[in-house]
Amino acid sequence: MRKFFRNHLPSREGVLQNRWLSPLRQWLHHPNLWHLHRRSVAGGVAIGLFCGLIPGPLQMLTAVLLAMLWRVNLPVAAFATLYTNPFTVVPLYLLAHKIGIWVTGASNGTAVPVFPEVRWHDWFSTVWEWLMVLGQPLLVGLPILAAGLALLGYVIVRLGWRLMVIWRWRSRAARKHHRSCNG
Repeated sequence: MRKFFRNHLPSREGVLQNRWLSPLRQWLHHPNLWHLHRRSVAGGVAIGLFCGLIPGPLQMLTAVLLAMLWRVNLPVAAFATLYTNPFTVVPLYLLAHKIGIWVTGASNGTAVPVFPEVRWHDWFSTVWEWLMVLGQPLLVGLPILAAGLALLGYVIVRLGWRLMVIWRWRSRAARKHHRSCNG
């Protein structure tokens, strides 16, 4: 798992040299922000999945700030927010709306408004108006969905990491046993 993350995430030095992060540079030196161990990576995934449902362009910034606060892997937290994009945000928000209807007990007869036609010059205001029509069920469902995704991501990473370690231990022991029997 470490090799995968090392090959696909930016280095600590690369991030620290970014001029946009110069105001935060003094807080970016904690080792857990950069180490690849199961707790730090799992926490980064959880934060990224939670922050990915934040509307607008604040997802990565919030993920970075929370990663610094809880001292989990910062690049993983920022990268994990990318699961929301123009193709996935509408289904995720509709799922959050359904969860909100279920939790609040709002009438199931409330029809979800049709997603409007979006143009490049006013896409944000069009999508924002559509979200406001969804109302209270969406506001209740989003944090519940975000917390559920974060918990699920945390558990999957911790469990997956543990299973990989066990698998490597067993394969190493089998190779050692095979060498001792043949040699």
